[in-house]
Amino acid sequence: MAKIISASRRTDIPAFHTQWFMERIDEGSVTWRNPFGGQFIETSLLPQNVAAIVFWSKDYSPLLPYLSGLYDNGYRFLFHYTITGLPSIFEPAVGDVTTSVQTARTLANMFGSEAVLWRYDPALISSITPPQYHISRFAELAKMMRGLCSRCFISFPTFYGKVVRRVAKLNRETGIECVDPPVEQKLELAKQLTAIAAESGIDMHSCCCDYLVSGTISKGHCVDAELLARLYPDRDFHLKLKGTRAQCGCYESTDIGSYNSCGHGCMYCYANR
Repeated sequence: MAKIISASRRTDIPAFHTQWFMERIDEGSVTWRNPFGGQFIETSLLPQNVAAIVFWSKDYSPLLPYLSGLYDNGYRFLFHYTITGLPSIFEPAVGDVTTSVQTARTLANMFGSEAVLWRYDPALISSITPPQYHISRFAELAKMMRGLCSRCFISFPTFYGKVVRRVAKLNRETGIECVDPPVEQKLELAKQLTAIAAESGIDMHSCCCDYLVSGTISKGHCVDAELLARLYPDRDFHLKLKGTRAQCGCYESTDIGSYNSCGHGCMYCYANR
């Protein structure tokens, strides 16, 4: 059975590794290293063996020139597009919001708004980005994304050890404090953001945050075989749910990326040391 390729949760392939990706497409396969067992695994990238490619990025502009050719050769896509508009102290190498939205518009025009999945992820609460900041920023972004997507995915940061060390260093150097608020505060903020999204015709989905799931916030399936089957009914997406971590709602896929290879340098990132 053809596989869903995830490109990639572990790094930003479109932003930093488009040339590498296209070379692997031309070769018809990719060899990647299992981050848990260390073994090298070869995966076919021939069109007949790829049900779809789920991309994850904060900058699709390097990939745009290749997408039409890939589609014509039989590849099908979903595009997770992280656009948070956080201050650059948290996302030092991420482009400006206006350019990102323009790129999202190009993707929506090429492949339809349902293929573009906006990620407001994570909602980082800090002394310079309190809940009210997110309400105002999200409202601005939702208006810009209206008609360009139908889903928004939200999560709050997971404070892994590497993240704790980064935010502690940031606090020492700048006085900025990052916090992990109580669940009740997260629920209230998510509720307000969901209402704002609805005004722009955007449904809210959680990512690995089941405590957010309610009547208005759906459990997220970031790799979503049901959505792919609706978008590309000529393909076979009879796949099982197979999450990659606790509370993950993704269907099974093969991730071809490598950790510690993203150049965005985001403060909250779990994928870089």
